[in-house]
Amino acid sequence: MKDIFGKALLDYHNGNYSEDIITSTSISGEDILPLPYLFRDFSEMPKLEQRALELCKGKVLDVGCGAGSHSLYLQKKGFEAKAIDISEGAIEVAKQRGVLRTEVLNILEETERFDTILLLMNGTGIFQELRQVSKYLKHLKSILNPNGQILIDSSDIKYMYDPDSYRDEDGGPDSYRDWIDANANYYGELDYFISYKGEKEIPLKWLYLDFQTLKLACETVSLQCELVLEGAHFDYLTQLSL
Repeated sequence: MKDIFGKALLDYHNGNYSEDIITSTSISGEDILPLPYLFRDFSEMPKLEQRALELCKGKVLDVGCGAGSHSLYLQKKGFEAKAIDISEGAIEVAKQRGVLRTEVLNILEETERFDTILLLMNGTGIFQELRQVSKYLKHLKSILNPNGQILIDSSDIKYMYDPDSYRDEDGGPDSYRDWIDANANYYGELDYFISYKGEKEIPLKWLYLDFQTLKLACETVSLQCELVLEGAHFDYLTQLSL
């Protein structure tokens, strides 16, 4: 990984902001990810993120913390928050912004236990592929304290393929198997591309999960999965518990 994301965050934080991150996926064209958005405060966050932060309790792990905005909010509210990310640049920015506990770390290498584990901004993305979901859920479960919770958000991107192709005769969504070839990859598995100032990152695997698939995966590893809130763009927030 070239850590282009981290370089962009460092540029913005150090006053060298001149352009934004460009993103695209294997099913969508280029889009702009504004750097100021990654430094937003609570009032600028989507309702799903605000609700997740309001539900936090005890010792919190902020997974994929980016610039540390969620951890900073939690610290101000008196929570003990640990922020982790695989991006060295992101962790450096989070430190400089005042996040007290940070570490460059893959979630699968985390060994501490927590009362709340946060995976926001399409938190299921780090699972990468459908076949890896159970592995990640089992690990998250292993570092969760009794009565703890995992707060995770994602989106059902079925609509991006064809808004009308997954409607049954009653107008409701059809099942995945009914409208996508059973041998094809799960429709939420994407290749994710990032570029910044003309430099391209190594393509990443990224996973969007519909709620029912996530709920089924949770059941297979003995986690309860409750829908907390639905957003306006096929996105949702869930609360997982033992």
